[in-house]
Amino acid sequence: DHGVLVGIFTERDAVFRVMAAGRDPLTTRLCDVMTPAPMTVDPERTFGHALQQMHAHGVRHMPVVENGRPVGIVTARDALDPELEEFVAEARRREAIR
Repeated sequence: DHGVLVGIFTERDAVFRVMAAGRDPLTTRLCDVMTPAPMTVDPERTFGHALQQMHAHGVRHMPVVENGRPVGIVTARDALDPELEEFVAEARRREAIR
């Protein structure tokens, strides 16, 4: 809405809010089935922070937002990157310290 993020539509929304609900995908408006006001992350935060937040809140997509405007997106698929091994090792190290 005027460049400001107001929602997100993911494959999970398509499956549960459109297909499983028996809605017609040709006539269903995105604003009626999107996830409003999604959790977001600032571009200055780390990839690990975004992954932790996604895991904690059970989401697989997190918009990257700067000054209310979307500038990117982090997805669970991004975690399949080799950086994930470093993230897991660091998370385990921190858990052992606690």
